[in-house]
Amino acid sequence: MGVRGWITAAAGALALTAGLVAAGPQASAAGLTQVTGFGTNPGNLSMYAYVPDSLPADAPLVVALHGCTQSANDYYAHSGWPTFADRYGFAVVFPQTSSANNANNCFNWFQPGDSARDRGEALSVRQMVDAAVSRYGSDPGRVYVTGLSAGGGMTANLLAAYPDVFAGGAVDSGLPASCADSVTAAYTCMYSPPDRTPAQWGDLVRSAAPAGTTSWPRVAIWQGTADTTVRPANATELRDQWTDVWGIGQTPSRADALTGGTTRTVYDDPSGRPAVEVYSISGMAHGLAVDPGSGPEQCGTPGTYYLDTICSSYHTARFWGLDGDGGGEQPGTLPAPTGLAVTGTTATSATLSWNAVPGAASYTVLRGGTRVGTTASTRHTDTGLASGSTYRYTVTAVDAAGAAGPPSSAVVATTTGFTPTCHTASNYDHTVAGRAYAEGGRAYARGSGQPLGLWNTFTTHTLQQTSPGHYVIADSGCPA
Repeated sequence: MGVRGWITAAAGALALTAGLVAAGPQASAAGLTQVTGFGTNPGNLSMYAYVPDSLPADAPLVVALHGCTQSANDYYAHSGWPTFADRYGFAVVFPQTSSANNANNCFNWFQPGDSARDRGEALSVRQMVDAAVSRYGSDPGRVYVTGLSAGGGMTANLLAAYPDVFAGGAVDSGLPASCADSVTAAYTCMYSPPDRTPAQWGDLVRSAAPAGTTSWPRVAIWQGTADTTVRPANATELRDQWTDVWGIGQTPSRADALTGGTTRTVYDDPSGRPAVEVYSISGMAHGLAVDPGSGPEQCGTPGTYYLDTICSSYHTARFWGLDGDGGGEQPGTLPAPTGLAVTGTTATSATLSWNAVPGAASYTVLRGGTRVGTTASTRHTDTGLASGSTYRYTVTAVDAAGAAGPPSSAVVATTTGFTPTCHTASNYDHTVAGRAYAEGGRAYARGSGQPLGLWNTFTTHTLQQTSPGHYVIADSGCPA
């Protein structure tokens, strides 16, 4: 079956690429204008743009990608992005695909020929960005991309392929970057995403980006807990992927409750700015979160796969700093400390030392990307650790104004001793807790790789952790 025609055969089964909403009219609403001649357009996409009146020079630019069988006009009319383009002063580009590319007008997020750097649809989007920067005088350092479902999958791939183009992104009900490279893999990603380690997910981004990339986009992840089209596990894998790319670990800096049953979990970079945010919406199915109304935090129009919960566009715009606050504190200018080393460990502590940085008023110690200490000296002991466990540390230098510079190179400390533990749970709960991993619909014990059977909530096993990260089946009795 040809790449362009696979969706017809999968209709009804692969909702991400087959039937998000009935196709709306072509982009022709007042304010939305088609732009032609924006480049060689190897991905055969159409470019539409919304540009507020009196747009200032060097304004930000947002690229918004629709879902399957949607159009640029559909996303323009429902998503709420024009509201904030008017309020905060930025242009919005709405790329549009067609049935010539994909039977149901889906962006081909699962095809490397369309989602890799300088290839196919991805290159067409890049050319739209260049055209918009030239036409509207947009700031090339403040370009952002967002997308729903298939558009969300493409968004993640664009962030990985073009970290030098996009300062931030928002993946709405979407997939991790490079999760799929075929139709078959797309099914797996949607319903049972591979349970890769954060480093493995991060490596997929690093391999897609230009060699030597050190600056990464800030990423917002939106996911409904009742989504049966793109399973909520995708949000976890996305979080693992982008926190690893940032080198900040998977321990949240903080969490808070928002409207619409939404929990926001924030992962700060070493300077204290949010680098990754995860928005989990309780009970929301597959779609884009909107909140119709005239309030300052409301936006959008409800419809099929536009779900009345919370205005995701408002919170995403604020996360990116489009409201004028810059998205948080600016990083300091001090260099990263050098010579970070582990000078000693016990069963519950790790002692670190590093070289002094001229001009530093203090130093922040981070364990797995989370602050665990501040000191004026070049030595710190981190306590309260688990025995026989491995921890990753970095250190930043903080100036007199309280601004932290970039993190040092990481070191790994392993505490002494180990106490075996036993855990009885379903295969699903074992994978969520990190004691097992899922592959091809089946679960396997992490470390030993012993097969546990079907990956579901009904099959139960007892696992014994015999060493850090290594589990074996102990159904007949767990001596620990």
